[in-house]
Amino acid sequence: MSTSGGHDAVEDPTTQGGGRQRTPWPVWAWALWDWGSAAFNAVITTFVFSVYITDPDIFGDDASSKLGWALAGAGVLIAVLAPVLGQGADRSGRRTFWLAINTYLVVLTSAGLFFVRPEAQYLWLGLVLLAVGNVFFEIASVNYNAMLNTISTKDNVGRISGLGWGLGYLGGIVLLTIVVVGFVNPDSWFGIENDDALGVRLAMLLCAVWTLVFSLPVIRTIRDDPAARGRREPGAGVVGAYRLLFASIARLWRTDRTTVYFLAASAVFRDGLAGVFTFGAVIAARAFDFSDSLVIVFAIVANVVAGIATIAAGRLDDRIGPKRIIVSSLVSMCLLGLVIFFLHAQGKVIFWVFGLALCIFVGPVQSASRTFLARVIPAGQEGQVFGLYATTGRAVSFLAPASFSIALWCGQQITGERLRDVQHWGILGIVVVLAVGLALLVPVRQRVNPDSALTRPGAAESSGPAAR
Repeated sequence: MSTSGGHDAVEDPTTQGGGRQRTPWPVWAWALWDWGSAAFNAVITTFVFSVYITDPDIFGDDASSKLGWALAGAGVLIAVLAPVLGQGADRSGRRTFWLAINTYLVVLTSAGLFFVRPEAQYLWLGLVLLAVGNVFFEIASVNYNAMLNTISTKDNVGRISGLGWGLGYLGGIVLLTIVVVGFVNPDSWFGIENDDALGVRLAMLLCAVWTLVFSLPVIRTIRDDPAARGRREPGAGVVGAYRLLFASIARLWRTDRTTVYFLAASAVFRDGLAGVFTFGAVIAARAFDFSDSLVIVFAIVANVVAGIATIAAGRLDDRIGPKRIIVSSLVSMCLLGLVIFFLHAQGKVIFWVFGLALCIFVGPVQSASRTFLARVIPAGQEGQVFGLYATTGRAVSFLAPASFSIALWCGQQITGERLRDVQHWGILGIVVVLAVGLALLVPVRQRVNPDSALTRPGAAESSGPAAR
């Protein structure tokens, strides 16, 4: 691949040189966005700020409920906007531009969380910033995922996707460790007094800087093609964009039902994966009596395991295909979930052993899902289809929570015990969602679209677009 702007030509990531595989800079630049985005995804949304903003002693007993409504509203916006904005980036040829804009907006909303003081009147400021940040983050992710086909080939897309997803896990844990030990812990490295929640609020500024620093490599390296900029089709406005979107969906249904079926199946099993993250800590704490600190330790170890497994599975993806990775991983997760359920009475050791074993398969499913879709998308439609990927995921995001709650109710009815004593039944609810997604996936045919950018002429000799 020839590049400009001072970058030397780089060889294909799959090329063997002296017995070693070399990963060129554009691939690392792309993957580092995953490492940096973990600041918002893991630290802010999952482990730190969401816990802070739902503290009933500060923000009221209904803070958790209001958080749920705020994120639900964000989910609706994402579902409506993602495919259209992704389609717009495809048509305009400005994928990197929109990745940059939305990433910078994530940085600004992250920094804005510093101003959410531990007083009830700041609740809605925190919720709005968190919800808006989620919208920007998901739209940025659509453009980021759409870049995968421009830095990979059909022979290495699995390894590159796995590298990015794995770095996302590892980056989140590195930053979470810094935040917990350096900012939030009463005996923090930096001696921060936690009066006025200063440790948590300063951690939000660190998250903003972290996201910015690790997103700059891909923004500065993988530039938009100037020749593709400014393309505008007749009738392209908001109404025209949705008209084009619905026409594209209808065309997919007529000509490429593999993609449609995969979008439906992946929406279900991805919600099951979301349930693993959402309710894993709840099950650990309530069913296996993990303390709050032990939950964090388990989360750190689990994410390290998931990150390493995802990077390793990416190479296997290229050899045997993404569908086999997804199917075998989902089967393993279902079996391990059943083992945890039936052996829960044996205590913490069961959750440590089989819970960590289950985490081995979560990342590979996520990464292989991305590569399965990358292989079937026609060139130039990556943003739109990955936008649909985000939309379908949001459309069924009620499945895992509902299945979890129904399983708890069934546990009460069958055993006659109190709700607090049947928390392990929630595992069955998550297993059911994963199993349904697996059943929907089995008939879907794995293939590589001959019109995919992964099969473009010269793809085997290039590792990505020019750094302009």
